[in-house]
Amino acid sequence: QMTDLIHTEKDLVTSLKDYIKAEEDKLEQIKFISNLTIQRQYFPNDEDQVGAAKALLRLQDTYNLDTDTISKGNLPGVKDKSFLTAEDCFELGKVAYTEADYYHTELWMEQALRQLDEGEVSTIDKVSVLDYLSYAVYQQGDLDKALLLTKKLLDLDPEHQRANGNLKYFEYIMAKEKDVNKSASDDPSDQKTTPKKKGVAVDYLPERQKYEMLCRGEGIKMTPRRQKKLFCRYHDGNRNPKFILAPAKQEDEWDKPRIVRFHDIISDAEIEIVKDLAKPRLRRATISNPITGDLETVHYRISKSAWLSGYENPVVSRINMRIQDLTGLDVSTAEELQVANYGVGGQYEPHFDFARKDEPDAFKELGTGNRIATWLFYMSDVSAGGATVFPEVGASVWPKKGTAVFWYNLFASGEGDYSTRHAACPVLVGNKWVSNKWLHERGQEFRRPCTLSELE
Repeated sequence: QMTDLIHTEKDLVTSLKDYIKAEEDKLEQIKFISNLTIQRQYFPNDEDQVGAAKALLRLQDTYNLDTDTISKGNLPGVKDKSFLTAEDCFELGKVAYTEADYYHTELWMEQALRQLDEGEVSTIDKVSVLDYLSYAVYQQGDLDKALLLTKKLLDLDPEHQRANGNLKYFEYIMAKEKDVNKSASDDPSDQKTTPKKKGVAVDYLPERQKYEMLCRGEGIKMTPRRQKKLFCRYHDGNRNPKFILAPAKQEDEWDKPRIVRFHDIISDAEIEIVKDLAKPRLRRATISNPITGDLETVHYRISKSAWLSGYENPVVSRINMRIQDLTGLDVSTAEELQVANYGVGGQYEPHFDFARKDEPDAFKELGTGNRIATWLFYMSDVSAGGATVFPEVGASVWPKKGTAVFWYNLFASGEGDYSTRHAACPVLVGNKWVSNKWLHERGQEFRRPCTLSELE
């Protein structure tokens, strides 16, 4: 009996160890789930997914890319290609569909169908793709193609309720059109053809065509006569003591408005410090509502930004003074240094930096007047896309790490220069870091005196 008792105690100890191990495993799982719950707030959500899809559609339009090029990752400057699955293409089409953007719905549903026809194994089926595709085609006015696609869908699923209903409706519409055309054929002068709808971006702007051409490096080119008047020079900031022995390298980018680029004007070490300071503070960039004055996010400005004060770090203070020394303008009344990060698809559509006459209270709370000038540092190279373009005049300025561009937003008279309307083109490949300084009118009275002419 004592022997049995010893064996029982031994088994009991073993069972207890197994029980403790099982409970520890459970505890680890609970900890993992708890940690996952905490981290979930940083995971992409539905809004992020829709935003990413819209960014791809924006890139497709801006850079004239076909769906196959994007899906296979054949983009300029890309070394490690990323591929889109048929399901990815289907989801892109669905996002376009929910925006009533039937042009892009058709393009991406056709791409998904192509990849399925090529034998790609996917969680989606051709019936679902054809369902969206046929309706998108119908919405664009191509009834023949819509009918053909609907019949193709019914070959795969004869009992598809919506497709059967659409088939009868499409046939009815076509029969009705034939009757109209037949009666119209009796009077040739009365014949009319219904033009098919052409796909355009949902957020189409009148200047978009010129803007997108400039983003692609196309569009207006400066004449040789004007080009001859652009120079490179060493700039000493009007005999500024800091730049007499080591002047800055300055290059003319454009004549009217005058845009100049400073080369090697910010070091890699300074760039890293500015980025490190900004990263914890980066938030979705906003604009000031011209009516309410409230800050709000908008679809035409996609980036993250942060503001840095000169008093919090000597590097930021040194950068501010460098801008003052080279421009001759007082930075004490300027806004803080804004750091912006544009990811893939990040952009800022055409806008003015200065406040127009219909926005008299735009910078009222600052009490320093309008934005007289803009200084823009490029803190990274961009593999493809990301140019700063001026649609009014046809200028394109391309990012180059370590350089900065500068232009006046106002004439010396204080009137706004409307030719300075500019945009940040969508980043196609890579990551774009910039920082900018907006200088204001207050404090420039003797540094940039007024002229008698309104437009000088």
